[in-house]
Amino acid sequence: MSDALLEVKKLITAFDTDAGLLRAVDQVSFRVNRRQTVGIVGESGCGKSVTAMSIVKLLPQPSGRILEGEILFKNRNLVTTSSEEMRRIRGNEIGVIFQEPMTALNPVHRIGKQLSECFILHKGMSKKEAWDASIEMLKLVRIPAPVSRIGEYPHQLSGGMRQRIVIALALACKPDLIIADEPTTALDVTVQAQILDLIKEQQEQLGTSMILITHDLGVIAETCDEVVVMYGGRVVERGPVHEIFHQPRHAYTRGLLASMPHLDSPRKTALPVIPGMVAALQDFVSGCRFCQRMNRAGSTLRDRSALIEISPNHWVEACPLCVESL
Repeated sequence: MSDALLEVKKLITAFDTDAGLLRAVDQVSFRVNRRQTVGIVGESGCGKSVTAMSIVKLLPQPSGRILEGEILFKNRNLVTTSSEEMRRIRGNEIGVIFQEPMTALNPVHRIGKQLSECFILHKGMSKKEAWDASIEMLKLVRIPAPVSRIGEYPHQLSGGMRQRIVIALALACKPDLIIADEPTTALDVTVQAQILDLIKEQQEQLGTSMILITHDLGVIAETCDEVVVMYGGRVVERGPVHEIFHQPRHAYTRGLLASMPHLDSPRKTALPVIPGMVAALQDFVSGCRFCQRMNRAGSTLRDRSALIEISPNHWVEACPLCVESL
């Protein structure tokens, strides 16, 4: 039996816009094994969050839809799963830690009501049992004075506490997979470290797999087993973290790693940056989109290169101008 918990195969997700049907995710493929953490990294607009929301089918409606591909979760294709079945899977088998806790939590309901709902809907608990289980979840994510906090509204909590509540919601039913969409973006560095440690600790205790979406390559290096590098709605490189960090093959991956600050860099040294910007969806070329950013001309803009395996489990989009020594 395959060890894969989740397999995304040639996923294409598009949005209906005034400019037509535009692909935000273009034939993305990767897998997440059991008890594994896979990081998805890339700049804003590269398709990371759309990929995640496609997995749990929470795309903006009616504009967003999956056009092609498969999302195999425990050998079930989520693309063809009914809305009712997806409601049973979300929160129960797949937990989501959203990017901004203030918008993820309902501002007009107390914390206890929002947590209890998970246990009532997915575990069939009574209100009293769900309330007690919610208090235990607050203890688990280290919320101080959980008995009093459970009766408060989201606006009464700090950003770090709200994020812990969102983590508690994601972990409440002990899901097989957690999707963490930039879970520490709005937090200061100290709280960010605490939240990441908390997620990792709970993941180890529950044996949960995780997809971690982030801009922070340092977080990827510390937390993940494998990394998927996305650019322009596509996977340009994926593989084991240690290999991607020590032997990056695609020019975009090398550019991301070069832009990271290092402790041994001379003071006041300007960080290298990748020139240009990610193109708008309606401007994407059919060929290599990183060549498009670099203002290169020729057949690489017209013809899309194949994703090839250059070493065990290390894949790269084989554009001859972006990848050396193929």
